[in-house]
Amino acid sequence: MRGLTIHDCGGGARLGLADLAEPTPDDGDLLVDGIAVGVCGTDRSLLARGLRGAAPGDRLVLGHESLGRVRRARPGSRFAPGDLVTGLVRRPDPHPCANCAAGDLDICLNGDFTERGIKGCDGYAAERYVLAERYAVAVSPQLGLAGVLVEPASIVAKAWERVDGAVRRQPGRALVLGAGPIGLLAALLGTQRGYEVHVVDQVSGGPKVRQVRALGAVYHRGTDDLGTGVGGAGFDAVIECTGELVAAAIAATAPGGALCLVAGGHGGAVPVVELASFSRGLTGGNRVITGVSSSGRGHFEAAHAALLHADGEWLRGLLTTVVPLDGYAETFDSGSDTIKSVILLNGDPGRKATSTS
Repeated sequence: MRGLTIHDCGGGARLGLADLAEPTPDDGDLLVDGIAVGVCGTDRSLLARGLRGAAPGDRLVLGHESLGRVRRARPGSRFAPGDLVTGLVRRPDPHPCANCAAGDLDICLNGDFTERGIKGCDGYAAERYVLAERYAVAVSPQLGLAGVLVEPASIVAKAWERVDGAVRRQPGRALVLGAGPIGLLAALLGTQRGYEVHVVDQVSGGPKVRQVRALGAVYHRGTDDLGTGVGGAGFDAVIECTGELVAAAIAATAPGGALCLVAGGHGGAVPVVELASFSRGLTGGNRVITGVSSSGRGHFEAAHAALLHADGEWLRGLLTTVVPLDGYAETFDSGSDTIKSVILLNGDPGRKATSTS
């Protein structure tokens, strides 16, 4: 069988298809036929910068945004052949911290975890793979190929969980910085909560703008008008999804509001902040700033529920580049009109491979 692998080559990495050994499930494992994997900034960063704790042999099977179909399950499993699943990403180290031992893998304290397709553990970009049942999350057939969005949506589900716990004035006005897949999914969850959602990006038109407006949200090209063009009152909830607009995000957070920094900024410089002024802004305005990285089972389940309540056509509109496994290279060369790139692992699951990037 084949899989998409990345090899360290000193200061960077080499990407290619490889013949892989057939997986051999243990008791408690599911044997899964891969349907698709999503490609995101984390994957592109690995290609540009090299691996973070490779699997044995300085080679890693990529893919952490997964959608698969169960081929074989143990007797008595809660899964059956034909069920759709996605897999949690993070795994605890052999001597887990207190959080990992309690099942909260996304808030590991010692950093010695592994992550499928990212750090020290082969990912899901293979025609078949093994998935321990305790790390599997059921996906409704209603989502179809959009089930590959559960993992990225789980990150923003965690971000909104943090914001929900901090903002008393709900729903209010929400700002999302970035109109990539994470930003658009954050906007989706904001509109589902009843917020008046504003989204910032740099493009002047195309699928990103259409997706924002299809949600009933307001699109802004750049941050210049955030202080005046939308009332100047600030935003009750701010979710920063670029890694590069932190200063603008802080400035846009209203008194009593909350800002969540979402993992995924893979480049760009964050401006220096004067700490005394920053501290006064937090304490004097009762503002909250938090951040998220990775996600747990509860976030996957919340994301799955949010996607099921979304318009199916809108979700499909996020999948702007869908290619077969042989065409993987296209997904690592994204343009300004690209939202989510997806690699099909075992043929066409009901839609033709397309590209609008």
